[in-house]
Amino acid sequence: MSLIYLVRHAEPAAFWGAHPNPGLSELGRQQAGAAAQTLKDVGASSVWTSPLARCQETARPTAVAIGTVPHIESRVAEIPVPADVADHRAWLTQVMSGSWHDAHIDHGLRDWRDQIGQALLALNDDTLVFSHFVAINAAVGLATKSDTVTCFKPGHASVTILRNSGGVLTVVSLGEEAPIRLT
Repeated sequence: MSLIYLVRHAEPAAFWGAHPNPGLSELGRQQAGAAAQTLKDVGASSVWTSPLARCQETARPTAVAIGTVPHIESRVAEIPVPADVADHRAWLTQVMSGSWHDAHIDHGLRDWRDQIGQALLALNDDTLVFSHFVAINAAVGLATKSDTVTCFKPGHASVTILRNSGGVLTVVSLGEEAPIRLT
């Protein structure tokens, strides 16, 4: 059995769709530091992070506090936007309001969701995973067997805890929620 601490990245310097890979805002850096103070004593032995800057910057203080180097894991990255999508915000709003089997959600996105689950099920030790809003929702949906894309609204630097017990994900606790802001 292992505990998986899913940490949503702290506040980015630019909102979704406005910049391809923003780092953290000043508030985000403060949130990352506060998260490190909370997470340093949970007993996790490793840190995984999305390859995107906002997750890596959120993970860095925690990794330093527990004396490890983060593992960059592409399977916990941001939801991939199809190449033919011109209006990213409108697309994401539509995706987030639906279910994983809606007609407008292609098979590639369902594969992305399933890869998140496979990555988390491969964890045998307590691990901190720094990721994104939709990715965390995908993991919670897999754990609760919910087909809804948005199961809850994790706030910046919130911590959601899942348990991997014999290859079965369950929710221990959901992170603190906050309103969704795409702009």
